[in-house]
Amino acid sequence: QVQLVESGGGLVQPGGSLRLSCAASGSIFKSLRMAWYRQAPGKERDLVATIIQGGSTYYADAMKGRFTISRDNAKNTVYLQMNSLQPEDTAVYYCNAHPPLVSSWGHGTQVTVSS
Repeated sequence: QVQLVESGGGLVQPGGSLRLSCAASGSIFKSLRMAWYRQAPGKERDLVATIIQGGSTYYADAMKGRFTISRDNAKNTVYLQMNSLQPEDTAVYYCNAHPPLVSSWGHGTQVTVSS
């Protein structure tokens, strides 16, 4: 089982940036494809980006060119650098494997983009 703790969210103005972190427990982390997801109020949880062990990445269309996912296997940590944030990016952001491990969902970190 992998335990995941997200951090780095907050309130930011439109056009601003945030860097999210996800600390994972367990040696299995290094072998997992990891991902960031987000859930806006009243909406389903959506996939934001994924990264495999070797570093290859995937982004949902709305995030391409604005978000960057990365990982540090030595630190068991996944990051999400978010630039040019817009109000529609407001959501709770979660990390998990992809496909997700049902028992590993954390509390997420709230990102609010507002002037």
